[in-house]
Amino acid sequence: MKKLICLFTPLAMAALFLGSCSDSKFDGYARAENGLHYKFFKHDKDAPTAKEGDGLNIRYIIMNQKNDSVILDSKNASPDGSGYYNFGLTKSSFQGSLEDGMMMMGKGDSASFIISADSFFLKTLRANELPKQIKQGDHLKAMIRIKDIVSKKELEANQKKQMAEQQAMAQEMEGKETPARDKYLADNKITAKPTASGLYYIEVKKGTGVSPKETDIVKVHYTGKLLDGTVFDSSTGKDPIEFPLNAVIKGWTEGLQLMKKGGKANFIIPSSIGYGPQGGGPIPPYSTLVFEVELLDVKPAPAGPQGAPQPH
Repeated sequence: MKKLICLFTPLAMAALFLGSCSDSKFDGYARAENGLHYKFFKHDKDAPTAKEGDGLNIRYIIMNQKNDSVILDSKNASPDGSGYYNFGLTKSSFQGSLEDGMMMMGKGDSASFIISADSFFLKTLRANELPKQIKQGDHLKAMIRIKDIVSKKELEANQKKQMAEQQAMAQEMEGKETPARDKYLADNKITAKPTASGLYYIEVKKGTGVSPKETDIVKVHYTGKLLDGTVFDSSTGKDPIEFPLNAVIKGWTEGLQLMKKGGKANFIIPSSIGYGPQGGGPIPPYSTLVFEVELLDVKPAPAGPQGAPQPH
């Protein structure tokens, strides 16, 4: 009888529009058919709601429902410190999830949701276990405000535009690499000829020890620069790095095999045997790099897999 009253009273018809009844066990909240408990602080019923695949700019605080202790706050994730966070709305991770809640909201809406803590941590966040302060059967209270919604169609169009711009920029940078390298060689009066791969090897101090093989472990000091002299990484003032020679960029693998233990050399490494069209970290795409390298030690690789720090 209670269910029928809920469905057919005039007040309940408004709740039915949201797929809900007001029989939530949490004071001030309504309960949706999917089990989500919600209440709106601000809600434009005529505004389009968020959909799966949309991009949202949101402010959120997630608390333990029992004592309102804060567990997650978007201020800690917001890149600009405003507390607003860009979020891609995915399909619901469980029935009555926060995703379900955000799909009830439009731009400018603010609401509170109460959800299963177990499901949020184990299904939405895919954690292996619950946090220590959360017990099985606990609930979370989430306060959410949606500042902006970008539709899936707009996101895809923006991504295509960005990709086109990046490709155009990459083509421009690719076209500039060879002239910039040639100018660097001329300005620094470098007459060394490149190897078949394009590596320029300039010996600074002749070593007297052995030359490493591709499978050896080497220990080096180095400084890496862009052609304009910008230092992007260096071991100067730090411990030297040690790594398997076959686990770094091709320009290093080739150049170090031309050295002997105790020697120093400069490598001029085109992007084709460096970090390529994608670059890496502080290294732009299609960058010719200059490395000052000192080979301190060479030893055979031990049995078993080895990892290696990349020189940047």
